Amino acid sequence: MHSPVNLRSSARNQAGVTLLEVMISVLIMAVGMLGIAAMQTTSLRNTQSSMERSQAVIQSYSIIDAMRVNRVQARAGRYNTSGMACAVPEDDGSQSAADRHAWMTSLKNSMGNGAAGDTTTCGNINCTAAGVCTVIVQWDDQRGRDISGSASETQQVRTVVLL
Repeated sequence: MHSPVNLRSSARNQAGVTLLEVMISVLIMAVGMLGIAAMQTTSLRNTQSSMERSQAVIQSYSIIDAMRVNRVQARAGRYNTSGMACAVPEDDGSQSAADRHAWMTSLKNSMGNGAAGDTTTCGNINCTAAGVCTVIVQWDDQRGRDISGSASETQQVRTVVLL
């Protein structure tokens, strides 16, 4: 026959949770919380990068709309920049110069730091006589880069339209 099991001694031996079990549970929770924090950080970084890319597209369309209004001057090359322009151009009184000045000022304020010496937020406009215009917006996407990256991450959005 079987001998009866002493249930009282078994219950007394397993009355509580051991310190080791608690420490393992805390460790698992800590690793989980660190994972959640890392995902949140990545999400914020990618959201900022996405917002800057959207701003670049909006700024490209802004100058393209201005060139559509002043199509003759755009086809004549009055909106063209000589390479990547990082400085806000002077307004000489013409509509094209006023549009370029307003565009670059808006570009610097919305994407750059707005400082006069900002050399990371730049724009390039090149229109041909046939009306094919290329607008390039460049900026420093330092928040969107990999965590291990040490250099700035320059991004460009290129828009080509036919006026």
